[in-house]
Amino acid sequence: MRDWLWMEAAALGRAIGQGEIAPLDLCETYLEAIETHPRRDDIYSAVTPGRARAEARAAQQRAAAGMRLGPLDGVPISWKDLFDSAGTATQAGSALLSGRVPPHDATVLRNATMAGLVCLGKTHMSELAFSGLGLNPVTATPPCVNDPGAVPGGSSSGAAASVAFGLAACGIGSDTGGSVRIPAAWNDLVGLKTTSGRLPLGGVVPLCARFDTVGPLARSVADCALMLAALEGGKAADLRGASLKGVKLAALQTVVFDDIRQGPLAAHEAAVARLRDAGATIEPIEAPELAEAMPMSGTLFTAEAYGTWADVIEAAPERMFAPVLDRFRSGKDISAADFVAAWQKLEALRARWHARFAGYDAVILPCAPNLPPDRARLMADEAYYVSENLLTLRNTRVGNLMGLCAMSLPTGVPSCGIMLCGKPFGEAALLRLSAAAERALAPV
Repeated sequence: MRDWLWMEAAALGRAIGQGEIAPLDLCETYLEAIETHPRRDDIYSAVTPGRARAEARAAQQRAAAGMRLGPLDGVPISWKDLFDSAGTATQAGSALLSGRVPPHDATVLRNATMAGLVCLGKTHMSELAFSGLGLNPVTATPPCVNDPGAVPGGSSSGAAASVAFGLAACGIGSDTGGSVRIPAAWNDLVGLKTTSGRLPLGGVVPLCARFDTVGPLARSVADCALMLAALEGGKAADLRGASLKGVKLAALQTVVFDDIRQGPLAAHEAAVARLRDAGATIEPIEAPELAEAMPMSGTLFTAEAYGTWADVIEAAPERMFAPVLDRFRSGKDISAADFVAAWQKLEALRARWHARFAGYDAVILPCAPNLPPDRARLMADEAYYVSENLLTLRNTRVGNLMGLCAMSLPTGVPSCGIMLCGKPFGEAALLRLSAAAERALAPV
């Protein structure tokens, strides 16, 4: 049964459908693994065994009656601590929200439950989702699967750790500037950032509503495709026959290689070579509009984040981790006029981007230009924390600024991911392309 902890969600779902795995046994296996894991309290902010067992029992009855709700019916997953879950504390990794217990599930959690997914509980995250590092001394810092002294990436840090350490078949996170893709990359998982507006945000604690998105962290592209369908109550993309032959990729050059570390650079170059060998045409492309958009991030993200949270933050600022507090407060003096002008300019830059890349199937770039930083140094050196956080999120922010869907894929080099950016609401095409790329990048 312990082998079940390392199976893909899709494989678990198939085994349930074939009568090889009983959902209650599967649920108990995960609950035992969580209970006995030495870092359990650093990964899960709350475990919900009562809910999990009830949902698994119902899934088992449906399976026995031949009335399964979908391909993942009975599969246990985790939820980032910003998705409202009825009767369970949802505090977004912040002491500011201590004791917050919502009465209803978030819409995406409700959708997943209706598809038969089993809720194991809530996972730790960066404070109010405003950091890409995963360091949170206020609540807990989850471990990185590749380096016990490093941070795991954020803000969906516990979501990644729950899957990477075999404590959930899939983790549901959110991505405003890279918060699904960074922890996926640093923990050798697959992470899907959906297009803004693709999935409902009802019952999701906000950071920047115009950039916030929901997405899965999983063991495979197929799992991401099935989870997207469950989260929106739709049909999964058909990945059969996906191939890189005839695929045209744009290798983004602007900004994304600045200050890149040698490890991620070498991993990226090797991955690009393998995708070419599998049949993809890959052309280097400059995008000057991106260089114009990047400096606007401070205005666009921090102004909305501070505007959303100012009253709560300023009522008890001493309860926050200082670097996160400072990041929020950097949006304090941005005027409404500057914010509106920045959004108008960004929309124009997005139009230029879409015209430039219209003839390509996706844009390819390194997911993170750095490796997971040392936790102790981040705590001791605030300037290092700030510089590493900004560098960490720089490449993933491309997808958010340009309004794209995006996928992080492992390259086979620990904590080095490659990113594919698709077109807005082009998740089905991106998933097919990513499935082919996943096969090309698989260990030989």
